[in-house]
Amino acid sequence: MNSDSDLSIAGDILEVQHLLRPADPHPSTVAEFAGLARAVAADRALWAPLVRYDTTTRWYHRLRAVPPATGPGRAGTPRPGYEIWLLSWAPGQGSGRHDHGPSSGVLTVLEGELTEHTGRGARTLGAGAQRVFAPGYVHEVVNDSLDGAVSLHLYHPGLTDMPMHSSQCSPTTRTPATA
Repeated sequence: MNSDSDLSIAGDILEVQHLLRPADPHPSTVAEFAGLARAVAADRALWAPLVRYDTTTRWYHRLRAVPPATGPGRAGTPRPGYEIWLLSWAPGQGSGRHDHGPSSGVLTVLEGELTEHTGRGARTLGAGAQRVFAPGYVHEVVNDSLDGAVSLHLYHPGLTDMPMHSSQCSPTTRTPATA
């Protein structure tokens, strides 16, 4: 690494909060939504007192619901509304295979460890890990650990549909259609 690079001087820019722009309260780009999720995740006093674990059903709490903004955002594009959800995961709990309908999203692990299963395989997500996804993204999230986990989910526009997918419909087992 070049000893004069910004990274060697400042370290990881995401860890140097004074170098980051404040999160836009009404984001309009993927990077801004991811930044907003990081800002909410960093505000432990906001979400930690709300967390509950329920071993009989998945627990969730809506932290914020923001309607679409009036007036255009950057480059004349409208600013979509969004929702932010807080979820807890007792050991062994999972979401089932699903997508988020017309919503895009950002999943941020706040505490513990979750496993995300997609058509490409499984990925372990530890505290601080963040996944960004577009509409139609099929996945399953599971707490495979022996400890509880907490995650933050930001959906834009707000979540209106969450179609469940059986394992027969997963991308890895789907039979190709013939023309």
